Amino acid sequence: MTNTHHLPLGKATSEQYAVDVTPESAGWGYSSLRVLELPPGGTHHFTAGDSEWIVLSLSGGCTVAVTDDFGGETYELHGRDSVFSGPSDFVYVPRDATASLTSPAGGRFALTGARCTRRLPARYEPASSVPVELRGSGNCSRKVHNFGAAGVFECDKLIAVEVITPGGNWSSYPPHKHDVNRPGEESELEEIYYFEFADHEGTPGLGYQRVSPSGHGHGTDVLAEVRGGDVVLIPDGWHGPSMAVPGHDMYYLNVMAGPGAERAWLICDHPDHAWIRDTWPSQPVDPRLTLPHSRLRSSGGTPTTPSQ
Repeated sequence: MTNTHHLPLGKATSEQYAVDVTPESAGWGYSSLRVLELPPGGTHHFTAGDSEWIVLSLSGGCTVAVTDDFGGETYELHGRDSVFSGPSDFVYVPRDATASLTSPAGGRFALTGARCTRRLPARYEPASSVPVELRGSGNCSRKVHNFGAAGVFECDKLIAVEVITPGGNWSSYPPHKHDVNRPGEESELEEIYYFEFADHEGTPGLGYQRVSPSGHGHGTDVLAEVRGGDVVLIPDGWHGPSMAVPGHDMYYLNVMAGPGAERAWLICDHPDHAWIRDTWPSQPVDPRLTLPHSRLRSSGGTPTTPSQ
């Protein structure tokens, strides 16, 4: 089993970014992810090129100035203390635009991107508008921030969400795939997983990610121990579970895009494991995700019932 699609912290860096995954470096056609670290008073300029981007706080806030052929706008991105503090507000940067990020106090920011053809307007979206979903139940309970989900926020190709998994729980389960275009049933989407973990009294967290061959594409096969700052690339295959070790909550950011004319997240569950969904209605959602004063409680959005 090879882990060529697992990029540990430091293996996907560039001169400007702590993580820099491009279609060229990933060997695919659409999805990108950059993680930018700005010191106090720091400024960063980037050109969108042929991709659309969402600028999302991982920690801290910044000002985002966007300029294109139609003029310029400046947005205040309030951000958050950490990825475990609830959803963040975000800024959409269209293709062919330029953007400047300035952070008086410093911070860390994700730039989620996808090659696209349509140029949509630059926009700001508050954290209070981000739908928050409780998915699964029992030890499959997790929380999803659907900030850039299809049907939630308009993009041309880009789909992006965040998932919070309490320590000891399994996410991305049952294993599922989206590597074949089957209209109305399955989308063809490349996917990036970017991980962070809550520490415990200074001890860093960790987790595990599985991807198994589906019979399509490259036959991607990964079993990786993942830590904060790691990336897993999924061009194809059954992905899941994503496992958080006990005592350490897990965060991952998913970035997806593909060639389909319809921007949709349509998945196919692994036939050996799809039955687990039938057990969810009889189990309670993990109380760490639902208690009013839980540190995993969302700061915005409205939780929904677990998906079935």
